[in-house]
Amino acid sequence: MKKKVSIWQLTPPQILVLGFAAIIFIGAGLLTLPFASATGQSIAFIDALFTATSATCVTGLVVVDTGSAYTTFGQVVIISLIQIGGLGFMTMSTLIAFAFRKKITLKERLVLQEAFNQGSMEGIVRLIRKVIIYSLVIEAVAAVIFTIRWTFDLGFSKALYFGTWHAISMFNNAGFDLFGTVDAPFVSFTGYANDFVVNFVAMALIVLGGIGFIVMSDVMDYRKTKKLTLHSKVVLSMTGLLIILGAVVIFIFEYTNTKTLGSLDFGGKVLASFFQSVAPRTAGPNTVDIGGMRQATQFFIVILMFIGASPGSTGGGIKTTTFAILISAIVTMVRGKEDIVIFRFRLAKDRILKAITLTLIALILVIFVSMLLSTTESSQFLKILFEVTSAFGTVGLTMGLTPDLTTFGKIMISLTMFAGRLGPITLAYALQPKQEKELYRYPEGKITIG
Repeated sequence: MKKKVSIWQLTPPQILVLGFAAIIFIGAGLLTLPFASATGQSIAFIDALFTATSATCVTGLVVVDTGSAYTTFGQVVIISLIQIGGLGFMTMSTLIAFAFRKKITLKERLVLQEAFNQGSMEGIVRLIRKVIIYSLVIEAVAAVIFTIRWTFDLGFSKALYFGTWHAISMFNNAGFDLFGTVDAPFVSFTGYANDFVVNFVAMALIVLGGIGFIVMSDVMDYRKTKKLTLHSKVVLSMTGLLIILGAVVIFIFEYTNTKTLGSLDFGGKVLASFFQSVAPRTAGPNTVDIGGMRQATQFFIVILMFIGASPGSTGGGIKTTTFAILISAIVTMVRGKEDIVIFRFRLAKDRILKAITLTLIALILVIFVSMLLSTTESSQFLKILFEVTSAFGTVGLTMGLTPDLTTFGKIMISLTMFAGRLGPITLAYALQPKQEKELYRYPEGKITIG
């Protein structure tokens, strides 16, 4: 007789993978229901699965326009998947446990530790409480501002719905929007390129969702502690640097491009440059046509999307901290130093090895999927690379390839989004068999490098 295996006998990475997969398939099932579709006819399962994956992995790539293809029911399903996927299903489970005064078990704490990429379980439940409070407060404030602004354009009831929906979508770094129509699908925020309020609130939501809850908690506690952790310093400095650098590069490259910034006044150019620089932080909305950008700008955005957001956030990519470690390692090697030092702290070698491993796995994944899709999709390579990187970074920006993907292309992009949301290393740990501790070490060898 076979022994029954409980889900709690699985490792934390395995529970995360199965949990996200279950949510995706439940969401896909709901989106295939006839009353989820605006036409009254069931959406193809592969399209529903793609949308559910994109929503749960807070990406934003869509094969059908969210605003015109789905009913209110379908849109509510999508935004629910975004909230669950952004905060993590374990966070939502913990919220329910709090509501029913249920004790958080040791195994649940281990899964939460894995989900938020924490080094220990210490204070993990306290962090989850902060995550829930911060998220709801930030989303509520943004929803109110959006509602007031859009009341002038849409009327109060529709503005309230749009305000709440987009506040959740933007904070969770999902690129979904409801502004598309049957005649003008996939328009995103292009109608508000010159609108300071919409741009500022959306960018603030994206940045707050992208820096991570650990940093947010650290900043909120600054009044008491009067100091920031090394992690927070690296995240905040790298996020600010990448946003400013991105805005400057986009502004210079696209200044005279009539398809993007060229048609805007100087203030609009600056605003649009910053918005397009913030969006690759894994959010996905756009105020100018990404497909109309110059190739140099598009490739630069690919790099920003690959870097992505920060650990413990709603975003994807290799993360800003990983990029900071890689840059610091290069500088250290060029200067002939031995230790990698950031903000007067020496980094442990296991952190450096993990950063290199994560980057190489991510790079191999993006290259492999891009090469594969180059043989199945009738499109330019840059378009395919942009799409794959956007999926891996859970960004949602596209040059227009998504609606034209083949069934195989949709499956591959869905798998890439899934891998990007969970993280390549978490996915690798979940798939590998249980490892026994090695009782011996091999002799050290030397290889010539360079």
